[in-house]
Amino acid sequence: MVFLDTNIVLYAIGSDESKRLIAANLLTQTPTISTQVINECSHVLRRKQRYSPDDVKRELSAVLKTVRFVNVDISEIFSAWSVASRYGYSHFDSLIIASALAAHCSILYSEDMQHNQLIENQLRILNPFL
Repeated sequence: MVFLDTNIVLYAIGSDESKRLIAANLLTQTPTISTQVINECSHVLRRKQRYSPDDVKRELSAVLKTVRFVNVDISEIFSAWSVASRYGYSHFDSLIIASALAAHCSILYSEDMQHNQLIENQLRILNPFL
């Protein structure tokens, strides 16, 4: 199973055609995303892209129809602290990693994290744009 970082979901609905095509293709693989990912997407679309609430709802509702959705709970928060300590990622990146691990994903697609890094001998981080 694969997990998508926020930036990949945003590219799937963005205007950069080359990245949009790659990211949209990843959405066809029934990837996993978390509550954090959908909330971060909502924030970016509203604040940086100036989408209306209705536009955000329309775009992200379409995404939610193609993904496996997992909630972030207290166990992921504790796991994120361990990931941050061991691998040096920020809290929010560590929470993405912790959610992917908890969802038993083997691949995390992200543009912002270390390409090809193996986390906990379970999760490989890949940049799909390389």
